[in-house]
Amino acid sequence: MASIPHRRSLTTLAFHTSPQHQLKSTTIPIPKEHQEAKHSKPISETPSQRQKQLLSLIKTCTQKTHFLQIHAHLVYTNLLRDPTISLNFLSRVALFTTRDLNYSRQFFTQIPNPLVSHYNTMIRAYCISNSPLEGFYMYREMKRQGLPVNPMSSSFAIKSCIKVSTLLGGVQVHARILRDGHQSDSQLLTTLMDFYSCCEKCDEACRVFDEMSERDTVAWNVLISCCVRNNRTRDALGVFDIMQSESNGCEPDDVTCLLLLQACAHLNALEFGERIHSYIDEHGYGGATNLRNSLVAMYSRCGCLDKAYEVFKGMRNKNVVSWSAMISGLAMNGHGREAIEAFWEMQKMGVPPDDQTFTGVLSACSHCGLVDEGMMFFDRMSKEFGIVPNIHHYGCMVDLLGRAGLLEQAYRLIMSMGVKPDSTMWRTLLGACRIHGHVTLGEQVIEHLIELKAQEAGDYALLLNIYSSAGNWEKVLEVRKFMKEKAIETTPGCSTIVLKGVVHEFIVDDVSHPRKDEIYAMLDEINQQLKIAGYVAEISSELHNLGAEEKGSALSYHSEKLAIAFGVLATPPGTTIRVAKNLRTCVDCHNFAKFLSGVYNRVVIVRDCARFHHFKEGRCSCNDYW
Repeated sequence: MASIPHRRSLTTLAFHTSPQHQLKSTTIPIPKEHQEAKHSKPISETPSQRQKQLLSLIKTCTQKTHFLQIHAHLVYTNLLRDPTISLNFLSRVALFTTRDLNYSRQFFTQIPNPLVSHYNTMIRAYCISNSPLEGFYMYREMKRQGLPVNPMSSSFAIKSCIKVSTLLGGVQVHARILRDGHQSDSQLLTTLMDFYSCCEKCDEACRVFDEMSERDTVAWNVLISCCVRNNRTRDALGVFDIMQSESNGCEPDDVTCLLLLQACAHLNALEFGERIHSYIDEHGYGGATNLRNSLVAMYSRCGCLDKAYEVFKGMRNKNVVSWSAMISGLAMNGHGREAIEAFWEMQKMGVPPDDQTFTGVLSACSHCGLVDEGMMFFDRMSKEFGIVPNIHHYGCMVDLLGRAGLLEQAYRLIMSMGVKPDSTMWRTLLGACRIHGHVTLGEQVIEHLIELKAQEAGDYALLLNIYSSAGNWEKVLEVRKFMKEKAIETTPGCSTIVLKGVVHEFIVDDVSHPRKDEIYAMLDEINQQLKIAGYVAEISSELHNLGAEEKGSALSYHSEKLAIAFGVLATPPGTTIRVAKNLRTCVDCHNFAKFLSGVYNRVVIVRDCARFHHFKEGRCSCNDYW
């Protein structure tokens, strides 16, 4: 192509291009900072000056029409061959200004012999777009063209694989990293760890971490995140001490604290959470709102509402997340009325609620049986605050109606929803059928779960409970036979208690604990004392067709009873016992904990899969409504 005539500057050039670009002759508006250039030296005076002014013009463009004109000029003058200009133009349109990937890809295809940097720009643009898989395809195309892949290329390709959770693609990139000798790049390996974590391949992520020659705080944070994401919360807590050891000497930062608070909340690890709280204050992170919000959530989920409120009260700038965390904390700990009062206080402070706030408020109504209040909030949510109910809000309403025994109304609400009910919704109703012994509706719910192909072992366990409560042992045997034929195994009940930073885990009839003999002796002693006080085993909690005495014996060694007995054994009198269980606590274990709190003068806090039970002086915070 011919170059621009010497006397025509870019400011007055009427661009002409081939029909395929469909561009009209026009003039580029020049930003003020380029006006002097317009009246003095033409852009084509020298190649270096022409390049400099073109780059400056590209950096100041904000409209796609202007980019189209510059694009036409680059084609007309053959400046697409200048890698500096083409790369800057591509970066602006793909990453910073228009982010029009279709146009960016079109421009990319017109670049003669694109360099690694051009490919990296496109891969990066795709990995942060809604078409991340295209980034991986470009990475693969780049290799086919024989271009040398660099760590940046692999990093963006891995991020593309993370967004679409393609394990095979990420493994291929990993192999390329090893082949090209880039395994010494710590930042790249950190991204690779994150990929394996997102694909639930925690062991592979740990192996990558072990192979890193240098580990900074970001790498340790990704390791902790990996443990939390893959339900290895105990390992996550252990990392906190290891990273600070003399051999590693890595200082945890605010992100480390945020991740560990989530782990503490999940594991009911109050003591460790208090350590993180102290670390936050000692290292000057205490003013961060997100950390304060996480502390409120952690203390709430550990059943320590006093400390949650203390943190909340001390916050200068309470945002909607702060209020929602406090409302949800009150709700899950059985303080429904207080949660509603917090909502009204939030209104007075002028903080508008969001969907999470209403999830907390509706949950508070559900746990405390406040049907009228719950219906009122559900109605106001959309009419007054313009928040469209989502699946979680409907779930709270189904739970509220179901707990109150309004099962048919709950079923009608599900069938009238504007969104398709998910398996969690049906399980909520199935749980209500179990509470109220509604056999027919329970069978209908199972049919809906089968239709969704979402039935799980726990669903059949609930159905078994419904049949056994109704004394329909023929149906119980039928369901058990079906589960055996389909190899459906229920999740065993598991309870944990954290003492002095050590997590002690128990399952039913557990004999793995090193102090098992002492624990069983203590549990037998506790049972004798409770029977004197009037405790009688609730045999309806046993799902097998046994005699009353056999049922009582079968119930004696449930996981939360073993955990509570260990708590009595291993802590001084008067110490609060905190237990977390993966399933809903049964009626018999609930009664057991109530009697023990009175007889042994202990506060016992049990967190099951749905809520907290605070047992004190023979009573429970749920008022036997759960």
